[in-house]
Amino acid sequence: MLAERVPSVSCFSKFVEVHSIVVSLTTHEPIVCSRSIKTRENHPNVVGWFVGWKAEERMRRSGLNVLAIQKMSKAGRYADGNGLYLQITKTGTKSWIFRFMLNGKSREMGLGSVTALKLADARQMAVEYQGLLLKGIDPIHERDAKKKKQALNEARTTTFEECVKGYISAHSPKWSNQKHINQWKSTLATYASPVIGNLPVGSIDTDLVMKILDPIWGVKTETASRVRGRIEAVLDWSTVRQFRSGENPARWRGHLDKLLPKPTEVSRVKHFEALPIEDIQEFMFNLRSQEGLAPQALEFLILTASRTSEVLHAKWSEFDIEKSIWTIPPERMKHRKEHRVPLSDRCVQILRNVLESNELYEINELVQFGDFVFPGQIIGKPLSSASLRQIIKERMNLKITVHGFRSTFRDWASEYTNYSRETVEMAMAHTIESKVEAAYRRRDLFTKRKSLMADWEKFCGRTPSRQNKVVEMKPRVFREVK
Repeated sequence: MLAERVPSVSCFSKFVEVHSIVVSLTTHEPIVCSRSIKTRENHPNVVGWFVGWKAEERMRRSGLNVLAIQKMSKAGRYADGNGLYLQITKTGTKSWIFRFMLNGKSREMGLGSVTALKLADARQMAVEYQGLLLKGIDPIHERDAKKKKQALNEARTTTFEECVKGYISAHSPKWSNQKHINQWKSTLATYASPVIGNLPVGSIDTDLVMKILDPIWGVKTETASRVRGRIEAVLDWSTVRQFRSGENPARWRGHLDKLLPKPTEVSRVKHFEALPIEDIQEFMFNLRSQEGLAPQALEFLILTASRTSEVLHAKWSEFDIEKSIWTIPPERMKHRKEHRVPLSDRCVQILRNVLESNELYEINELVQFGDFVFPGQIIGKPLSSASLRQIIKERMNLKITVHGFRSTFRDWASEYTNYSRETVEMAMAHTIESKVEAAYRRRDLFTKRKSLMADWEKFCGRTPSRQNKVVEMKPRVFREVK
């Protein structure tokens, strides 16, 4: 029967009687269909609501369409079939969600916005997810697994050069010496990057590592050994970050040690050269005759048995001159642990001499500024390490290193004193290799170290037999373990 529908509405207190008047096109007799719907009192736009309700009824029966989706604005969820729903938020945002039941639990997953995902594509995804459900597979877990696999594949395209930058960025905060950071960058850039720098880190194998090491292992053994260790560290970092998988092709034990000779079997390792103990008194006598700030800094370094960077970057705020204590903060120490240094009388005198040379007689005045104790020629910069080497090589005509004086101090303490090894090691701010021993060490033996450093100053300050000229002294070679 052909007919046309004309909506008619009767409003009551709490119910709306909706009449659908069907007019027969053949008999022209009206057919009235009624439905009572509960609504608010005195509904303002019942006719408009009724038309919208009928539209929703049609969509529920036949599914959504592009035009209807564009026009819809009312917040809610609208079913399309196969678990696919159009979700409209109160702010008007439209997106697709997939609702399903699995193991007796109702779940839902977002598929994307309407603007990014077309209706046809959303329906196709719903069909695929329904297929997974028939196999007992959770669509959410399957989607997450695919994303993880895709992310892993993309990560494996990360180059070795990018991993080097990431490794240095992650570990440089614990490296107190900028020189060490520069050495890391320069050695890998010089020897590793030309071969594997632009390659995906996941593709690096033993052949590529050997291509780097073979040309330099016999002629630059120490450098080659460091390059190998640094490549190994970067590749280990890359594995943990899931940029690569499998064994590390740069590892030494059980791998490269089968292909390359030990570094000690290839060439003799060149270590720091140090001044013999017997010559320290004459050296100190000649050093104290030198003028300038650098000689005072070098003498302070020798008497405290400190590292070069610790002395050159020392600031006045770290010193308690009245109590003769120098407290080096953790961030400036090699092992990131605060270190207290007992100052001998001569060290305190050097500090006071520096104050007087700067015409600053009130220590508290300089503490407030936090300036370097041994400032360089450039404002805001400390004295350079080159200035200390210049004194030794050019003024004193010696082929020794600044760091070598730590070995001289260590040998003196072992051969000329009865101080315990623990006291000497702590004076040099060395770490304890034994974890058990480190766990039980609670104090820093400051009192004993104070006596040790005072004796070291007395030994260095003794008048040598030859005072009238600077004599070239024969250096010795030592190995600084830590």
